[in-house]
Amino acid sequence: MAKKKVPLDLAKHLAEQLAKLSAKAPFLLRITEWQDAPIPVLVVKERQYRDHDASAKGPDGQRRRARPVLIERGNLAGEPLHRCLPMLRRVVEGVTDPAGVPLELSRYLTNEGLRSRGNLPLDEEAGAKLALIFRLQDRIKDLDRVELIAHRVRQFTREEAAYWLSRTTSFGPIANRWALSGLRTMLGGHADDKGVQEMLERLRLAA
Repeated sequence: MAKKKVPLDLAKHLAEQLAKLSAKAPFLLRITEWQDAPIPVLVVKERQYRDHDASAKGPDGQRRRARPVLIERGNLAGEPLHRCLPMLRRVVEGVTDPAGVPLELSRYLTNEGLRSRGNLPLDEEAGAKLALIFRLQDRIKDLDRVELIAHRVRQFTREEAAYWLSRTTSFGPIANRWALSGLRTMLGGHADDKGVQEMLERLRLAA
């Protein structure tokens, strides 16, 4: 018989444990609200380190450390969010603390958990996968294609997710746009393609 999960005080867990880890995590998943957007909104941010002046030195004569900057990589809300929730939970369920203890982030991607407001720390794999799903679903009206893309991105390895995210963020506006367009077709087919439903049904059965 499967064990029932012990009730978790999400607000306390978020404030006492996850907030500390979020200060240094390579990616964050923010549960928030935006004006004129369905509640809630999920936002993925990537932590990067930038130094405006590579030659700048501090008062002690040492080179200044690069400062951390959080860069938004995508957002998700409304029907696409609820359609993708099962895949999002699967993506984050492997995230652990430095000691290897699961953070149970999937509990925040439920009807109850989505009432929380705050930042969830993500590792590189989960962060890159969520960022890709959020970026790729943008401008797609067909929810079957959105779900199909989420299923297929979830199956990426860490290296594949990091590579494809970099292709959509790091090569300038034109190349990034082309990469997103190509990936949408590669992972989600074309609008009105009958193969979308067939592939989606296979992935749902295998999930």
